[in-house]
This record gives sequence, structure tokens and C-alpha cells, in this order.
Amino acid sequence: MPRIARYKAALVAVLALVPGLALAEVKVAGALLPDGAEKVSENRYRVPKTYDETLKFFRQTYGARYTRRPIADQPGVKAMHIENPDAKPGQWEGLNVYELKGETRVFVLLKGR
Repeated sequence: MPRIARYKAALVAVLALVPGLALAEVKVAGALLPDGAEKVSENRYRVPKTYDETLKFFRQTYGARYTRRPIADQPGVKAMHIENPDAKPGQWEGLNVYELKGETRVFVLLKGR
């Protein structure tokens, strides 16, 4: 195979993989969580980003229609609730983003049937 043909084949292979990288986010009951979120228990996820970076991700992902309200602000604990205005049974109704002992977590609340 000529050198240019190998180059093109390699380029096509790389470009075919790139869209897959964008799909690395975790989706739970329709809710999109940040890259690298890992399940720690049922509907609870550890996020490798800081609390502020995680809130920024959710502001960018879910616009102003998704209301936010603080649910805790004590020494060592911060928490924010994000509400889904279009929740359907079995989907996410809200997200609780919180930081405890330097670790950021997200709890996905599901809408009842």
C-alpha cells in the first residue's frame, strides 16, 4: 500500500474514533453526568471534577429552564438541587450535586410512576 493511502486510512480510523470520545459522558435515567462519573451506589455517582466545575458542567448542559436551589451550605458541605421541568415517570426528576470531605457526588432522583 502506498504511503499516502496508509496515511489516509490511518486518518479515517482516527476520525472514526473521535466521535466516540464525545460519548464518554454517563447517562442515568436520561440525565447527563460529567465525564468520568462512576457509580458508587444506586443512583449515586462520584464525579472526578470539583464541586464548582460540576455545577458549571450542569449550567452548560441544562440551561435556565432547569431551576437550581441550594439545599445545604454548612462548613465542609455544599449542595445544590437541579430540577427537571420535563420529568416523566422513570426519568430523572432532579439532581443533587454535593461536596463532602473534598469529594463531589451526584444523586439522581427518579420520578415515580
